[in-house]
Amino acid sequence: MKKGILAPNLKLSLPPPDEVNLSKFLTESGTFKDGDLLVNRDGVRIVSQNEVETSSVIQPSDNQLCLADFEAIKVIGKGNGGLVRLVQHKWIGQFFALKVIQMNIEESVRKHIAQELRINQSSQCPYVVICYQSFFDNGAISIILEYMDGGSLADFMKKVKTIPEQYLAAICKQVLKGLWYLHHEKHIIHRDLKPSNLLINHRGDVKITDFGVSAVLASTSGHANTFVGTYNYMSPERISGGSYGYRSDIWSLGLVFLECATGQFPYSPPQGEEGWVNVYELMEAIIDQPAPCAPSDQFSPQFCSFISACVQKDPKDRLSANELMRHPFITMYNDQDVDLGSYFAAAGPPLATL
Repeated sequence: MKKGILAPNLKLSLPPPDEVNLSKFLTESGTFKDGDLLVNRDGVRIVSQNEVETSSVIQPSDNQLCLADFEAIKVIGKGNGGLVRLVQHKWIGQFFALKVIQMNIEESVRKHIAQELRINQSSQCPYVVICYQSFFDNGAISIILEYMDGGSLADFMKKVKTIPEQYLAAICKQVLKGLWYLHHEKHIIHRDLKPSNLLINHRGDVKITDFGVSAVLASTSGHANTFVGTYNYMSPERISGGSYGYRSDIWSLGLVFLECATGQFPYSPPQGEEGWVNVYELMEAIIDQPAPCAPSDQFSPQFCSFISACVQKDPKDRLSANELMRHPFITMYNDQDVDLGSYFAAAGPPLATL
């Protein structure tokens, strides 16, 4: 264990919850319950409709993680609905990310959080951030997540400004594998794909996180029409209020990687303004303006083609995650030894060493 790394012991206890709001989704024993999802201080489990609940106590998982075994070090970010802290296991020294969400919140937000717990509990993919355990205690949900020591792609972009094509291809390949898993294995639309929801580490891994606004579809032909997520990367069909499917995530993917390549968000604000002040003007621009493209004089034809395949205004014209994995931009660097780990590390030390 590295000496000098631990801050003074920070208590993870939280202020008393709003009992009026909490009473709507608590059992008599104090377990958080939302449909088939049960969470308490011992952990989380999903109860099938055919299973008779004989006890409201959820059995701890085999890894025996307990909130009391973690020591908080510092706040490292804000997730959907709560703070994210860097924590260290007191006995084994391993770092984790602890996401704490106060649950005295409106019901629609609570439903999103419950949705995130269900997805976390069932997801097993090397391109999706690992959720080790979730707890409900003292009016808050605590989620123990895999710690990605490079921070987010948004953090990384602040350091490097732009990312060369060979590294973009290597990053994008991992994101596409994560999207393929979500879309085709789990039938999930992420709905909030953006640089801050793509996490990296010193090994060169890139993983998707934050499913608080994701939608689970009953089948591969399912569509959703709820209006949630980050406006900047939202597809035209979502902004216009129409139905949308998995390829709304592909639009977001295209904007993210065009921004990483150029160092600028693809939609420029009105002349004379530093940024978008009025979100409705941005939404109108996404709907009314032609789809953005990569400048052909600055980037390879393969990259320009890839971006075009992602940001078609009509979702039927966009390629799927599986099709994009075979795109020439992704495959053209297969024979090259692109070392993302060294590239990420060169931008700065892991967060845990700061």
